[in-house]
Amino acid sequence: MPPSSIEQPPPTERPSARTTVAPTLTDRLARIASGLIGGPLGDHAVDPPSRRYWTPVRVILLTGLIAFAINWLQKYPCAAGGWTDWSQYTQACYTDIRALWGAERLNEGFVPYRDHPVEYPVLTGWFMGILGQIAFRLGNVLGTDGGPIFWHLNAIVLFICGAAAIAILHKIREDNRRTDLPGPNPDPALVYSRPSRPWDAMMLAAAPVVLVTATVNWDLFAIALSMPFFLYWQRSRPIMAGLFLGLAVAAKFYALLFIGPLLVLALRQRKLLPALQATATAAVVWAVVNAPVAYLWRDSWMRFFELNSERPVDWGTGWYVLRGITGWEKLWDSEYVNDLYLVCFAVACLGIAALGFFAGRRPGAPGLRGIATADDLVPRLAQLCFLVVAAFLLFGKVWSQQYVLWLVPLAVLARPKWGAFLLWQAAELFYFFSFYGKMLQVSAEEEGRGIPEWLFLTAAGSRWIMVAVMCALVVQEILIPRLDPVRGLRLRPKREAAIPPPRATSDPAPAEAP
Repeated sequence: MPPSSIEQPPPTERPSARTTVAPTLTDRLARIASGLIGGPLGDHAVDPPSRRYWTPVRVILLTGLIAFAINWLQKYPCAAGGWTDWSQYTQACYTDIRALWGAERLNEGFVPYRDHPVEYPVLTGWFMGILGQIAFRLGNVLGTDGGPIFWHLNAIVLFICGAAAIAILHKIREDNRRTDLPGPNPDPALVYSRPSRPWDAMMLAAAPVVLVTATVNWDLFAIALSMPFFLYWQRSRPIMAGLFLGLAVAAKFYALLFIGPLLVLALRQRKLLPALQATATAAVVWAVVNAPVAYLWRDSWMRFFELNSERPVDWGTGWYVLRGITGWEKLWDSEYVNDLYLVCFAVACLGIAALGFFAGRRPGAPGLRGIATADDLVPRLAQLCFLVVAAFLLFGKVWSQQYVLWLVPLAVLARPKWGAFLLWQAAELFYFFSFYGKMLQVSAEEEGRGIPEWLFLTAAGSRWIMVAVMCALVVQEILIPRLDPVRGLRLRPKREAAIPPPRATSDPAPAEAP
């Protein structure tokens, strides 16, 4: 939590002894993979390297741009529209952006909310509306279909948003400041006591799911708005944190889930004012963005809320898998599932709140002995945010393929370890391609194409299990902070074996000869 409710600039000087984490020395998988480029950092390497141009942030951003370029190529076959022979499924290139060009009547020059109800929060509606107007007018001037123009414009802006999110995540982990210190003016040496981890941002830049989901929808826009919330909160600037939180919620509602963990940690540390400032600012910003649309076109504005309450169990959710395995007919009833989902999610949130409030209250408990201060035992905000968003997806009745992008940056902030992260990513890719196989089977049923139901259930179930495993690992690191790489806590020192006394000798050494 921030040390003061007053907006303060960050300290300009950092302790000279602060260390920068080398992934090849701290992460087993990174160490093994480094063999492809010469091996891990050696004893005689210059650390940090005396590089001039290829700084960590530039290497990471280049990796991200390459990933975005691959995504562009992967979606390119669907950019022109007019999909034939189910090519959007056979090539796994479907994107909501291209499909909604016609579905939201942007191809007719309609303005979202004013001329046609939109199923997205206001800021995302404005995003698509502005680019829709540009594409529509360019298409008229050039005498061509504006659909491909619309998709390419969206892809360019979304890639810029993705690069911004990567750069901000890099800055968060490069500073890696402590926000759990008591008092209004903590010692800068304690603020920067955690090791710098700039290379953690590579996990977002190189996440395999980015290759196929970056432009399925407008989620990168919301992610780019949500990352500054964590940056400014880390810098003890709650007003700026609340500003970006409000914008993120106005783009995608999932960011609203960050407020619960924020308040739980504030209550635990008895520093409510900064959290309330951030929350109030977020509410005001959200209201300012939404008020004009809600006042002028109320029915269109309400469409988002009505759709989410009416939607039945969607493909690939935990409820879909449970229904497929058990044949439970009640799960076809959307109202019943709504109630069941709310109960399960509420119970999960209560459990996460209890974890955030009580974890580490007993410093002498097994696994906690030897930690320097009680402040080291306070769970980190990103850990609790990851758990809440993951619970929302695990128990939700809608889990679209691109929602994985919500979790990736939170997973990097919560648990920057490559091993389980890549296993989870593999499960997500398995589900991504299985989803299109299932859509092909449903759409071209008479032709006998697609994949069988059991394979789709396996893919959806594996994704559910891997997200649950990631949650369990984060919980483990909350309960045993030494396992948390972000804190950089020393492992419990081993007891040194007692030095045995010298044995008495029956024949002492002879005296020196004369």
